[in-house]
Amino acid sequence: MGQWLDQINCPEDLHDLSNAELEELAGEIREEIVATVSRNGGHLAPNLGVVELTLALHSVLDSPRDKIVWDVGHQSYVHKLLTGRRGQFGTIRTAGGISGFPKPEESPHDVIGTGHTSTSISSALGLALARDLKGEDYNVCAVIGDGALTAGMAWEGLNNAGHLGTNMLVVLNDNEMSIAPNVGALSSYLGRLRTDPAYGRIKADVEFILRKIPAIGGQVVKSVERLKDSLKYLLVTGVLFEELGFTYLGPIDGHDLPRLKGVLARAKKVKGPVLLHVVTTKGKGYPPAEAEPHRFHGVGPFDPISGKAKKKTGAPSYTEVFGRTLVRLAEGEPRIVGITAAMPAGTGLNMLAQRFPRRCFDVGIAEQHAVSLAAGMATAGLRPVVAIYSTFLQRAYDQIVHDICLPGLPVIFAIDRGGVVGEDGPTHHGVFDFAYLRHIPGMTLMAPKDEAELQQMLVTALEHSSGPVAFRYPRGAGEGVELSKNPIPLPVGKAEILRRGSAAAVLALGPMVGRALRAAEILAAAGIDVTVVNARFVKPLDEEVIIGLARDVKKIVTVEEHARQSGFGSAVLELLARKGIQDCRVEVMGFGDKFVQQGARDYLLEEDGLTADGIAEAVGMLLKGPQRLQNISKKGKRHV
Repeated sequence: MGQWLDQINCPEDLHDLSNAELEELAGEIREEIVATVSRNGGHLAPNLGVVELTLALHSVLDSPRDKIVWDVGHQSYVHKLLTGRRGQFGTIRTAGGISGFPKPEESPHDVIGTGHTSTSISSALGLALARDLKGEDYNVCAVIGDGALTAGMAWEGLNNAGHLGTNMLVVLNDNEMSIAPNVGALSSYLGRLRTDPAYGRIKADVEFILRKIPAIGGQVVKSVERLKDSLKYLLVTGVLFEELGFTYLGPIDGHDLPRLKGVLARAKKVKGPVLLHVVTTKGKGYPPAEAEPHRFHGVGPFDPISGKAKKKTGAPSYTEVFGRTLVRLAEGEPRIVGITAAMPAGTGLNMLAQRFPRRCFDVGIAEQHAVSLAAGMATAGLRPVVAIYSTFLQRAYDQIVHDICLPGLPVIFAIDRGGVVGEDGPTHHGVFDFAYLRHIPGMTLMAPKDEAELQQMLVTALEHSSGPVAFRYPRGAGEGVELSKNPIPLPVGKAEILRRGSAAAVLALGPMVGRALRAAEILAAAGIDVTVVNARFVKPLDEEVIIGLARDVKKIVTVEEHARQSGFGSAVLELLARKGIQDCRVEVMGFGDKFVQQGARDYLLEEDGLTADGIAEAVGMLLKGPQRLQNISKKGKRHV
């Protein structure tokens, strides 16, 4: 750390620093962030772009008395360094370390926990209204990116705040990108604002001149409001936000610290809601990130000197396999279209966009719109494939129920990042998708054991034209199995028996299948033979196989990378109860009634026993209790 950063333990320590000293501190902060993220991975470019903005906010505002709400929160690293977590910063995104997102449990400066986008304005407005109702006096500021403004919720918040006229500040951090380049009419509008600051100057000049007219100047100002409105529309700048009821300031250079501090100080004095439009450069100060801001939005470990990612070897990722397979299938089926919500590269749909640009639609951060858009396309005879991360698809639950499942439309949901995703923590783990999808009438729901089966599930989904189909798959590399050039569909609702045994049965799903097979080897070494089933389908279940095993072996362990409540294991229990089978003991393995915290994927799975050893121990408990467990431990090998 540098000389200035060593002296900052709270935002108050910034107040005595000159602008020149703050500029030096900004450089030290960038060095610290690059060094830490190069080791731990994380959101690099967004944080480098808000260094001066964060310094200005904490220099002018009085946190935690004043409230700062960071939208999404992946740009909060600078904020963490300035609010007492400098000594812990090296632990960011590691198990037991500080979060990569705002977390109220960590610090009173993190007033609202965030991780999903476009919620800041609504939360900040709630804080401001509570302040007013309680007769308190403090400032409330929401910091939101231009990408987040593509989501409808942000506009709901703006509309309500403007209507109420509540004192609050919205800082629009405009860096022309979210994760991918921004799309849509709003992005074009903000582009015009960046390049046309004329209105702000002319408005001020006109008012100044008119008010100089003796005696009648004030009345003249009021009488020409309609003329000024015409001027607004003529010159574009800020009119949209002003019509929503905000005082619009900007756009200003988000890396000009003195000017930022001055404008923020003035904004505090303005009555009613204020929108400050700040233009920043994503990745500022680190040339590799400035050159490729999309790649450095969220990164794994990399070489801080060259910016090159540390090489990964092995199997292609599930995402890559999905993207390549979809392109191959789209070449033979012109009705296939792809839809994503600001994540073309993250979901693999960038491959379809490159091959068939007119058949791939990035709708921005607007999951609800993405799903209803797919409904319209499916109604008109297309075969839309909606590729969205599991944790973000939650945002479109109503549209899935109302617009897709109720009319029974053949929309395909490719759900990436199913299961735990590691260091991004509880806001990003995809451990609730079985629960929020399997109970909806008409939904078919699958999870592949490997990347080859993922190919088959995509083909199965495309051939299933009688209703919606969803399949979820994990983040990261596949199992390294051979891929098919011509994958064949799976029989809907049919499981796959991989190993036969009479002592018990393990019903596994998705990546847990491989761990179940290794558990069977551990058990076999202890003289226990078990059946291992690749369930494949969460809905419909293979009732014949499950009921047969319940009656024959009478001891079943279900394993899933999902919350135990309302997941695959729950579906198995419901089936057995419905069929009146009472003499079968079932152990459901998954995540408990909690939010899974951050950490490496293997670490998180081991924490909840979702390892080969954990599965073997669960089988042992069903069979003969602790004594048999001891035998297994002696004879088996440790597997993660």
